[in-house]
Amino acid sequence: MAGTSRSTLLSPTVRRTPSVLADGRELIYFDDTEPWLSGAAERSQPDERALGPRAAAGTMRRDALTGDWVAIAGHRQGRTFLPPKDECPLCPTGRGTVPSEIPAHDYDVVVFENRFPSFSTVAGDPSGAEHPPEGESPAYGRCEVVCFTSEHDASFSSLTPSRARTLVEAWVDRTRELSAMRGVAHVFCFENRGPEIGVTLHHPHGQIYAYPFVPTRSRLLLERATDHHRRTGRLLGADVLAAERAAGSRVVLSGEHWTAYVPYAARWPVEVHLVPHRDVPDLVALDDEERGELAAVYLDLLRRLDRYFVARDGAPIPLPYIAGWHQAPVHEGRDVSRLHLQVMSVMRAPGKLKYLAGSESGVGAWINDVAPEAVAARLREVGGE
Repeated sequence: MAGTSRSTLLSPTVRRTPSVLADGRELIYFDDTEPWLSGAAERSQPDERALGPRAAAGTMRRDALTGDWVAIAGHRQGRTFLPPKDECPLCPTGRGTVPSEIPAHDYDVVVFENRFPSFSTVAGDPSGAEHPPEGESPAYGRCEVVCFTSEHDASFSSLTPSRARTLVEAWVDRTRELSAMRGVAHVFCFENRGPEIGVTLHHPHGQIYAYPFVPTRSRLLLERATDHHRRTGRLLGADVLAAERAAGSRVVLSGEHWTAYVPYAARWPVEVHLVPHRDVPDLVALDDEERGELAAVYLDLLRRLDRYFVARDGAPIPLPYIAGWHQAPVHEGRDVSRLHLQVMSVMRAPGKLKYLAGSESGVGAWINDVAPEAVAARLREVGGE
């Protein structure tokens, strides 16, 4: 049995309350409604499940041919897979037939350590993860689940602006806290939506991975940004944004602090980048006004994506997507890196998926069947509905 500890106000609209689950994993409530926001009521309901020892992570192995680190996590084969609604582990306890991961009758936003992690602090001594040797190393790190809402049939795009702002504050909080952990080199906040992407739970949620290394794509982004800065003295992300805003043909929407555009060399059939106008390395560096507009602009973008495809009867077809925040690594390249969100979808037409077949999976040579300018034009067309 475990309970909560002292809560704090992250902002005038969000209260943070940490707790501990029955097996010792951390759970954090981010509340934006009463009676929790004011502190008039406390999050005190304990986790009364009889859980066994928490799962340790597996190992990391380095691919000798590429230098990439691969997490070997065989224990994840037994994780929960598309359970019926009344057995959803992300709904509040009491709404279904079994106790869930969240020991509360209701909640606003919740973050907790994944029960089936690819990376975990139970993996061993993090000193080996900071500078992993060749071969094999403990998969030290942390994997967290972010529940967007207690409503099982909702989606991020259906949230209110105030709830979206709470999620922004949760991302900021977790990026700050995870970046301060010994052995963590990179923090990635992301959402997988839709069975086409491979989600194992229908409840609206995202994840946050704290890696003990800088992942391959993040490393490539850093190398390109470093080279550009060395040659020009400017930030590559800022120059790309300026070029896209000047061209205009791929811009989807723009506010005072944020612009969304389809990248010039988009790999995915539907791909959009959401970028701050100010040079910031990560979510933590955003100021209050930027966080506030982000919540509104991101909802606008997701709702456009929901209307991108329509069925023959005119009904919108929910777009499967991956949305991920590209932030600066924790310990390097922060002066040249620039925050941006990438939203991408494997759906190239209603009922038709983009498969990463021979060219993409074999040698990493991407072929996109959809012109980026056409994607941007369609997203502009379906705005404001």
